[in-house]
Amino acid sequence: MSKFRLSPRDVLTPDALGMLQRIAEAGSFAAAARTAGMVPSALTYRVRQIEDALDVLLFDRSSRHARLTPAGAELLREGTRLLDELDAVANRVKRVATGWEAQFTVAVDGIINRTTLFELCEAFLALEPPTRLRLRDGILSGTLEALTSGQADLAIGVVAETVMPENVESLPLGSQRFIFTVAPHHPLATATSALDDATIGRHRAVAVADSTTRGSGLTIGLLGGQDVFTVPGLTEKLEAQLRGIGVGFLPECLARPYIESGRLIAPPVARQERVAYIRYAWQRSSGLPGKAMAWWQARLADPVTREALLERRPLP
Repeated sequence: MSKFRLSPRDVLTPDALGMLQRIAEAGSFAAAARTAGMVPSALTYRVRQIEDALDVLLFDRSSRHARLTPAGAELLREGTRLLDELDAVANRVKRVATGWEAQFTVAVDGIINRTTLFELCEAFLALEPPTRLRLRDGILSGTLEALTSGQADLAIGVVAETVMPENVESLPLGSQRFIFTVAPHHPLATATSALDDATIGRHRAVAVADSTTRGSGLTIGLLGGQDVFTVPGLTEKLEAQLRGIGVGFLPECLARPYIESGRLIAPPVARQERVAYIRYAWQRSSGLPGKAMAWWQARLADPVTREALLERRPLP
């Protein structure tokens, strides 16, 4: 009858790793056994079990001292890391039980000021919560879709044109004026009278693609029959307009520095000025919000924070 052999998973327990750590620190099996309140033979037997399961020698027994072999030193290094991770997991579980979400995802529209957003993320993570924070990009109705599909817990930058489902709560973040801009070398840059839609429509527009995966999404500011260059985000839209590839409306917070430096021109237009009303939203819940949600809602309730999220300047 063959001898039953333990697997590495059977022997590499937190208790066994701690035992190997004590032997290495004590320098001998006898000293470690006294510390653990065991007889040396029992300690030696357990080490042999681990060595047999791994098919390696962990300690050099050629002298009176228990010296780690290279394999033993590697196991102790990795074992120490695993023990630290187990402690960290235990602490996270205890803290999550106090009301923190395990993960919190924020869907953010391209109009939102990234400097301010990351200042908020930095402040949240400075609390050392057990919550894993995740950001995901959204454009137009795709920002709200991430929330309603369960891919996000909070949506920042939902445009007012998006219809809010009944199970979604939302509050105003602020408003943003959009300015028609062209590159200085674009034919429309020298216009002195207000440009009508027919004139604008003869030139290529730069449009940001809606990130929704359902339907065709929102289309804002485009004219029927107009040639369109579609880009994935506002950063790319700005770059395309700076290069004169096309024309279009940009958020004032994004366009203003380039208009002031002369890298963009804002010719007069006949159409009514567009002002976008921006909101932030979350799923309605019957119970109290988790601590991560409560923290973000409290910060977004601050008018200074809301203003900074729609400006090209950091929080004071």
